[in-house]
Amino acid sequence: MIRAKIPVKYSRYVFAFLMSLLMSGIMSFVITTFNIGFVDGLLYLWLHAWGFAFMVAFPSILLVVPLVQKLVSYLVGNE
Repeated sequence: MIRAKIPVKYSRYVFAFLMSLLMSGIMSFVITTFNIGFVDGLLYLWLHAWGFAFMVAFPSILLVVPLVQKLVSYLVGNE
């Protein structure tokens, strides 16, 4: 079975998409639950918050990753 893969040149976007999807989902759940607790309708409220958080997180990660990579290179010594 042959599986089509996304070309390597798009890896930056795949990374940003997956990272923002997972982190925005985790953080929106934690923050929503922290603010209102385990209440009826939590799933709906969380999914609503997650959608909004993802729309902010995806472009943010695209912008921030190059800066973070430079900071890591500066802070980590060459061995």
